[in-house]
Amino acid sequence: MAKVPGAGQSFNILAIMQAGRLQHEAVLLAASLRHCNPGFRGQLFLAEPQPGPRWQEDPRVTNSAVRELLAELGAVFLPFENKVFGQSYPYGNKIEALTALPDEPFLFLDTDTLITGSFDTVGFDFTRPSASMRREGTWPELELYGPGYAATWKSLYDRFGLEFDSTLDLSQPDEYWQRYLYFNAGWFFHQSPQAFGQRFLDYAREIRDNRPDALVCQTLDPWLDQIALPLVIHSFGGGRPGPELAGLDGDVTCHYRTLPLLYARESDHAVAVLEEVCNQKPVKKVLREYEAFRRMVFQPKGRKARALFDRSDLPHREHVIRNTLKRNGFWYR
Repeated sequence: MAKVPGAGQSFNILAIMQAGRLQHEAVLLAASLRHCNPGFRGQLFLAEPQPGPRWQEDPRVTNSAVRELLAELGAVFLPFENKVFGQSYPYGNKIEALTALPDEPFLFLDTDTLITGSFDTVGFDFTRPSASMRREGTWPELELYGPGYAATWKSLYDRFGLEFDSTLDLSQPDEYWQRYLYFNAGWFFHQSPQAFGQRFLDYAREIRDNRPDALVCQTLDPWLDQIALPLVIHSFGGGRPGPELAGLDGDVTCHYRTLPLLYARESDHAVAVLEEVCNQKPVKKVLREYEAFRRMVFQPKGRKARALFDRSDLPHREHVIRNTLKRNGFWYR
């Protein structure tokens, strides 16, 4: 088998850990990383926002069993302070946590990610950042007489002095959302979390506080991170992922969003890894305390939900899958 260019190099992984749902998803992430990559050469950093004026309550994980298990699984807790976002925009955690990392190549993963294969099969080039293409056309939402996709996106590139035309996918029609650089922020990477994180923060804050006129009717919450991300990636010379990164959102990582969605639409392999990892004794002891894991994994509800769908003919829109799960009593988060 040919060696994948860039595979085998050391890098760190960053995810966000908070009290509530994220702490249990962090356990699954850490356990599946160890299960599928026992020789992983980097560190798994779990960034934890600290209490302060930007949080109404303490966001830290206080469950000692969760903290002890995560430490046993090799996770490193990374405290950071919210100076810009926080309670008002929790998605901003992934932006503000970056500069707390050691300045070494990193891969950010949303906490609701299951590791299903070896990172040695992924051809990272950390000098050329990229991000997940597993997205829908969620932003911008065009007004009848307002600016189109091109005018909306170009106003952002112009705001930051970035060239626009090379970001276009010319295989897609003009004014079709996929023509424009747009990512899911569920994973992204770069060689310097310090440089990437600072620019990500600068761009996101500028868009929030001083949006271009073309965005005056646009909703920024919860899309702000995904609006700024393509601008940041392009500014560092990156772009859409190539085939060497196919394992991300493929055979190596699974951004499942919720356990019901995992059972509904992901591969048999992903489900098998999920159940094998969750049934490891120390992991099961912690995860069964959380209702979504208890109902979907340790009771038969996950398998029953899976039987509602044909993976070879899934609905194109996620909300259709969600509504089917909710209608049948299989929605837990």
